Amino acid sequence: MNYNQIAKDIITNVGGSENIKGLTHCFTRLRFELRDSKKAKREVIEHLEGVISVVESGGQFQVVLGTKVTKVYEAILPMVSLEENSADGSEEKGSVWNRILIAISSMFTPMVPAIAASGLLKGLLTIARITASNHGMDITVNQTYILIMAATDALFYFMPIILAYTSAKVFKANEFIAMALGGTMCYPAVVSLMTGQDAVSMFGIAITKASYASSVIPIIIGVFILAYIQKFLEKIIPEVLKIILVPGISLLVMIPATFMIFGPIGIYIGNGINFIYTGMMNLSPALCGAFVGGMWCVFVIFGAHRALLPIGINDVAQFGHQNLLAFAGAANFSQGGAALGVMLKTKSKDLKTVAASAAISASVCGITEPAIYGCNLRLKKPMIYAIICGAIGGAIMGVGGVYGDSFANNGVLTFATYAAFGMKTFIYYLVGVAVSFFGAMGLTYLFGFDDINGKTGRVSGSNEEAAETQDVLDITSGADILIGSPVEGMAVPMTSVNDEVFSSMALGNGIAIVPEKGEVVAPEDCTVTLVYPTLHALGLMLDSGAEMIIHVGINTVQLEGKHFEKHVEEGAHVSKGTRLLSFDIEALEKEGYDTVVPIIISNTAAFHEVTGIAGSGASLEKPVIAIKNNQ
Repeated sequence: MNYNQIAKDIITNVGGSENIKGLTHCFTRLRFELRDSKKAKREVIEHLEGVISVVESGGQFQVVLGTKVTKVYEAILPMVSLEENSADGSEEKGSVWNRILIAISSMFTPMVPAIAASGLLKGLLTIARITASNHGMDITVNQTYILIMAATDALFYFMPIILAYTSAKVFKANEFIAMALGGTMCYPAVVSLMTGQDAVSMFGIAITKASYASSVIPIIIGVFILAYIQKFLEKIIPEVLKIILVPGISLLVMIPATFMIFGPIGIYIGNGINFIYTGMMNLSPALCGAFVGGMWCVFVIFGAHRALLPIGINDVAQFGHQNLLAFAGAANFSQGGAALGVMLKTKSKDLKTVAASAAISASVCGITEPAIYGCNLRLKKPMIYAIICGAIGGAIMGVGGVYGDSFANNGVLTFATYAAFGMKTFIYYLVGVAVSFFGAMGLTYLFGFDDINGKTGRVSGSNEEAAETQDVLDITSGADILIGSPVEGMAVPMTSVNDEVFSSMALGNGIAIVPEKGEVVAPEDCTVTLVYPTLHALGLMLDSGAEMIIHVGINTVQLEGKHFEKHVEEGAHVSKGTRLLSFDIEALEKEGYDTVVPIIISNTAAFHEVTGIAGSGASLEKPVIAIKNNQ
């Protein structure tokens, strides 16, 4: 797999490097912030090599790549200039809620690998502690145990420093000034003052005593204010003095402001959020668990789960335990179980491969995007089964009072995290996991879904064109007629066209081309049976017997021929490759028209089967439609 080529293709189809304002990634997705989301060609990206799906959510254009995401991300970075792009104020702003989600995601996503490592190590220590305890040993006083435990707790103890860095990147403050502010909040002498018996004051003014080590919200608020203080100082301080005075005055202002004002506000906000979540748990642990377990992966689809992550991180940092990800784990395992059910039920070899990989990813590592986008959401019914079983599993965990001692992504590798508070709660956790996983697998297998037949990716019982999982060689080898593309570009399934007349294939089966060159040529020797007066559509009678309609763009009839030029007259018989029509792609896009070119075999019923072949590099010499004659 050529990661550099995948990176280039993605950049090109999100509107070029100049359209990229920001880029981050999580375990499975590239998360683009685009200046103009309308320039992104979603249908093209969805059919690029390695791409599982595309999601537009929370103001982000997200490209789901699965475990390949890091390599593609690293390939993209040298090709774009994110700092330059960020400086331009012409980008789309989006709603306040979208901007909040993006900010939360950007602050917490970089921490995920370290949080996952902490959870894994803490789980291993829990296994070691329980095993040693069963043999009458206490290893918690062992120096090796203490040192490794320190590594698992350090991330959360020094959370203000780590969040200071990520928040500064989001709010465009100086990262190291922000980290100095966060470090002050964790400084041993400050912690001792805040936890001691005596009152604490600054400049003779009493301040609220609170433990800021392990805190989450106070430093975020502090860095947000710091960014504005820094910008103000940079405007008024002479250039020659900025390097000293801007950081010095920033800290001189922000340290008392944080301890007197913004720190206590952050603590109260954190306590308020915890009060609401705890109140929901006290009201009904089962309902709370069912809600999170059932809806978590729905939140993932829309990116809204990022807004909930600070609750769990704050709980671990402040109290040493959390149950948010326990309930979310029910959702993870239900997605894995549904994917396994798809793997066992489907007759498509390609879908079996995708589903098997997705089931392992979700169940072992807690990475659900391949399962969600690769099979469950795509097939619809498995997604419903997963939501139902995730809710039941979450409810069981809620009833059992399940907690984990770290913020660990749920999977087999982090099971031990939930054994830290006794075997009774651990058994409830395991029962919840089993119900979620095997329930979703059983429902998917027993009640089924609209399967994808064989390798062609056609929905069972219908005559739709092949989906992206098709085996091109298998299709072409059994065809009687192979037709190349009359337009150069990316071939995409007709069902992806944003027009119901074409996507429903009411006019006939075929393929759609996202054009890269504004020219239509004869796909084979043929007679031009129709040139529409507005020049946006052609009718051809191919010498092979197929009747073809070529429709350039969606709703382009409204242009009445503008940006189009014909090169052939109606009734002419032309040879393969003859130029028939020209159109200006850039001008059409500038006027807001979708330039996709549906290519329809209008006499589909005259043949045994007409199949579109999706893929990149569509050209005259590359088959995009395969036809089998009636026997």
